[in-house]
Amino acid sequence: MNATSSAVAQPSVTDILLWVVYPYLCVVVLVGGLIWRYRYDKFGWTTRSSQLYEASVLRWGSPLFHFGILTVLIGHVGGLLIPKAWTRAVGITDHAYHLMAVFIGSVAGFCTLIGLAILIARRRLTGPVFAATTRNDKAMYVVLAGVVVLGLWATVKANAMGGGYDYRETISPWFRSLFVLRPDPAVMAAVPLGFQIHILAAFTLFAFWPFTRLVHAFSAPIGYLTRPY
Repeated sequence: MNATSSAVAQPSVTDILLWVVYPYLCVVVLVGGLIWRYRYDKFGWTTRSSQLYEASVLRWGSPLFHFGILTVLIGHVGGLLIPKAWTRAVGITDHAYHLMAVFIGSVAGFCTLIGLAILIARRRLTGPVFAATTRNDKAMYVVLAGVVVLGLWATVKANAMGGGYDYRETISPWFRSLFVLRPDPAVMAAVPLGFQIHILAAFTLFAFWPFTRLVHAFSAPIGYLTRPY
């Protein structure tokens, strides 16, 4: 390998900042924020439910959002953490996996988006609910909606408007490399811009997570198993 090709293979400073420094920084803020919140704001560790103010619209928006976001989360965990070789080993072809992931992911994504739109509209149009909405809540909804919209847009653009994109060849190996402390930022340089922005927005949400009502996602309702009727 000559000096020129070796130089080309080296990641740029921007790549290192975006795909090494920023993800780890967001994870540190996430973990540190959760520890801080649990130690100093236990009584604030809650969804700050507004069901008492309004329940009929919530009954539609909340299940749609939670069903969608949980399905999306499971799909992301499977797609990012499970290597191609494992799915091939159990008889799932790459084409079948791609079709299943795009279909289920798109349906779940639109359920999440519709549910989130209902919840945001309810929060804005219902007086008592809007009065109980903090600036922190508003910022959280903006970031969360941005992550969902960017993810859907990247998926639709790559598959409906293009020839498809196999993120398990680039994004998944890079994501797994973060866990072993050997990230390869050069891999992410070839990822389509839509996916790059979606990933950066997602890490931003992770950093913001401990300081919002979303913190309740880290609570396991174990007490429900033993509490009185």
